[in-house]
Amino acid sequence: MIIIISGTPGTGKTTFAKKIAKEKNLEYIDVKKIIEQNNLSEGFDKKRNTKIIDVEKLNKILLKLISEKKNIVIDSHMSHYLPSDVVDICYITKCSLPILKKRLEERNYSEEKIRENLDAEIFDTCRIEALEKGHKIKVVKTDE
Repeated sequence: MIIIISGTPGTGKTTFAKKIAKEKNLEYIDVKKIIEQNNLSEGFDKKRNTKIIDVEKLNKILLKLISEKKNIVIDSHMSHYLPSDVVDICYITKCSLPILKKRLEERNYSEEKIRENLDAEIFDTCRIEALEKGHKIKVVKTDE
């Protein structure tokens, strides 16, 4: 079973991904570690305070991992860019804007980055992109 967990940064992807991996006895895959291990960062966007990642290169590595492992949970706000034909279910984590804002402030995100992520949540960006890729989606509220 291949499960992907996507959603706006700060909405609870990692907590949910680890929980579902444990419940279903699947291997948890942290995409941040894969990016580091494979040196997939192509620079740093100072304005957005984030690494620049080549999604095509990341997907090649994730597809290889999927073909080898078969029973995994992939945790990343970029996981919904994987082709839908290799994924069984795509969970999108969502939370209320006040809780998301607080979580992002606790991460010391800049006001601009907080606004960008709140807008992504308001416009439901990850869910819409996942739908456009053809994923079977379940939305999970993570306000607690």
